[in-house]
Amino acid sequence: MKTFIIGISGVTNGGKTTLAKNLQKHLPNCSVISQDDFFKPESEIETDKNGFLQYDVLEALNMEKMMSAISCWMESARHSVVSTDQESAEEIPILIIEGFLLFNYNTRVYQPPDSPGYFDGHVWPMYLKYRQEMQDITWEVVYLDGTKPEQDLFLQVYEDLIQELAKQKCLQVTA
Repeated sequence: MKTFIIGISGVTNGGKTTLAKNLQKHLPNCSVISQDDFFKPESEIETDKNGFLQYDVLEALNMEKMMSAISCWMESARHSVVSTDQESAEEIPILIIEGFLLFNYNTRVYQPPDSPGYFDGHVWPMYLKYRQEMQDITWEVVYLDGTKPEQDLFLQVYEDLIQELAKQKCLQVTA
């Protein structure tokens, strides 16, 4: 059984969850796992020298629980649809994982605004660290321009996914 896993990450409050849920509404057999659901309790979040809670670091997340949720989805996806030789793209289980890694510094507008110094002193340095780690990975990554309208971003991602699903269907039929 083939599965299709998509990762969406970007700036805090940048529309990742909105995009993921919109895609979920339009894609059959689609689930969403949100990294926001795996933050540790506030009492376990470290505070920096300026008194800001350090939510934009991986240590603020219970990644073991998140990875367990992903593993459970993958295992259940293997058993949820009976595979056939003529399996359609609609039957391919899709998982969207969305999280908070940051991509938009210069154009970021956040309401209510951050406390002075928070973005420059904490959020941006964490973004640079994690973006470099991501760039070192050899996976295919598509960067979206977060300044574009929400509907344009949705259409771009949706069309790309439909094309990939169609390719998967062709590969299954010819394999």
